[in-house]
Amino acid sequence: MHATTFANNKRSLHGASDASQSETTPTFIVGSVRSGTTLLRLMLDHHPEIAFHFEFEFAVDCIGPEGHLPSINDYHKYLRQDRVFLLSGGQIDPDLDYTDLVQSFLDQRRERAGKQVVGATVHHGFEKLPYVWPEARYIHLSRDGRDVARSCIAMGWAGNMYCAADRWVEAEKEWRRMAERLPANRKLEVRYEDLIERPEETLTAICRFMGVEFSPLIYQYAEHSTYDLPDPKLLGQWRRKISERELQLAEARMGDMLVERGYPLSGLPLITVGRSEERRLRWEDWRARSRFRRNRYGASLFATDFLARRLGIRPLAEWCKRRTDAIDNRHLR
Repeated sequence: MHATTFANNKRSLHGASDASQSETTPTFIVGSVRSGTTLLRLMLDHHPEIAFHFEFEFAVDCIGPEGHLPSINDYHKYLRQDRVFLLSGGQIDPDLDYTDLVQSFLDQRRERAGKQVVGATVHHGFEKLPYVWPEARYIHLSRDGRDVARSCIAMGWAGNMYCAADRWVEAEKEWRRMAERLPANRKLEVRYEDLIERPEETLTAICRFMGVEFSPLIYQYAEHSTYDLPDPKLLGQWRRKISERELQLAEARMGDMLVERGYPLSGLPLITVGRSEERRLRWEDWRARSRFRRNRYGASLFATDFLARRLGIRPLAEWCKRRTDAIDNRHLR
């Protein structure tokens, strides 16, 4: 299968116009983890006409370079062990090929909700989505990378601001490459800060992009989830909750891209991270992530999982994954 050829156009939130694609053409929210994608997904999922699937990386993780698709048997095996797919409740139709199968997961979500429009969230690998959905629309949600990095540390995914910046930087680079190939009517740039400070204006533009009218029922997400209504006071927490040194490390890693995305730097002196310092930071990061996993899973399961994967003992590694997945599921917000 080959990728669709994309026009080289650009689009912004305030330049959006009515979407004209078919109702069954999906819209994907793409962007870094911890950038507000869950909040936006919950909002849209409470629209009376929109059904939105949560993390949908399992639809593209197995697609190889140049759009090479996995064998259907290998993909079935992957799905049966993927934590997020198992949480989704998706049903695997053995008679479908790869592209029809992943489309069926969106159809199942839409049909269960009894709605007309469908979408999903993808945090990485979204460059591969056009191999399956050549006419899909994309909402790129960006957030100040310093807040993203701080949140990644709180999740136990990183041990310092320098390494925590990686997820944001890589997602933004991926979007930059992808956006250059998308025509203007199939992409929409949204800032998380606008969603929080001007929710109705921002959501109206998003709904128009998806081909529906804004509905105040969107705000009912706060009654059915642990997420509160938008509060501008929670923006820019990096200004209050990280040290100057950590802030300098973050800006050393992501400074140019922050400016490119319209986020002014802090004004602190810029620093350069040399090779020896980066090695130290990567080691610190690994130790912090390992400590987090040990505390969450317990020393015995942590050690068994590490050894099973290191030694290639597949049955034991799969048993450990089922145990760690169950623990992770209990921590979902």
